[in-house]
Parts: sequence; structure tokens; C-alpha cells
Amino acid sequence: MLNTWGTGSFENEIAAEFVKEVLEDGPAALEEALEVVLDPDLDDLEAEEGQRAVAAAEIVQIHLSGDTSSVSDAGLRAWLSELDAGELDDLRDLALEALERVLGPASELPELWQNDADGRDGTDTQGGTDTLDGAEVQGGADLQSGAEWLAGMQRLRAGLSAGQDG
Repeated sequence: MLNTWGTGSFENEIAAEFVKEVLEDGPAALEEALEVVLDPDLDDLEAEEGQRAVAAAEIVQIHLSGDTSSVSDAGLRAWLSELDAGELDDLRDLALEALERVLGPASELPELWQNDADGRDGTDTQGGTDTLDGAEVQGGADLQSGAEWLAGMQRLRAGLSAGQDG
């Protein structure tokens, strides 16, 4: 797995670098990261693009909820507090669409989490299977980090969906 130290949206090297881009480029960086994964000419979604889109979606969700308590990066917390209320509202649908693509069958990220960060191949199915639209994590306690990641993606989807019109 890529340099990852936890299951959270910002707990990987790619997302940490992406946060720096957001601090420099603002909402345009968020929109770009989300649009890249939705490119119709992109057959397979690499993990790096997926991690950037997940981080972007998480930032949008945090702003929409107004709750920055989960943000450990002081710069990102300050940036979020400086945004006008509703400034990222127009990115909600884009973030949801991007998240669906990241969790879909043509995305590398769910597969990496299924295989787990320590190199297991995901074939131990003693604990059953959790799924989320093509993202599947197999196994029991030995694949707990994959299940935690999947739960985080479900929480992110629910947060983005909350208050959505229609």
C-alpha cells in the first residue's frame, strides 16, 4: 500500500500533499481533484487520484457540516474557518459523484484496502464480507483496517448526502 499511517481520509502521503495544494490554490484544487476521477476517458482509477478525491470530498463535507474537530492540520483548519458559509456547497454533488467512482470496480483504492496495508491478499474470508457499491473488504479482525476504511467511506458518503436536495 502507498505510504499510509491510518484509515482516515488524510492519513496518507498523497492526501497530506494534497492539503498543501488546497492551502495554496483554494477551492480550485478541490474541484480539480474531484473532476479528475470523473474524466470519462479514464478507464481505471489509480490509487493516487482516488486518495486525492477522497481528501477533497472530506474537505467539502467538513465545510458543509461546520465541524472541524476531526481536522488535525492547523493550516487546513484555519483555511476552512476563513471560508464563507456555503462557499463549497456547489461541490457537494461533484464530491458525491467522485466518491462513487473511487469506490467503484474500476478503482484501485478499494482493492488496495481489501488486500490490506501489510500485504495480505484478502483471501481470508472467515469474517464475512462488507461491501459498498463495488468496494469490498473481506475477512475478519485480521483485515480490520480495510473494514475501518470502508466504514469511513460510508460515513463520508452519508455526510455529503445529508441535506442534499432531492
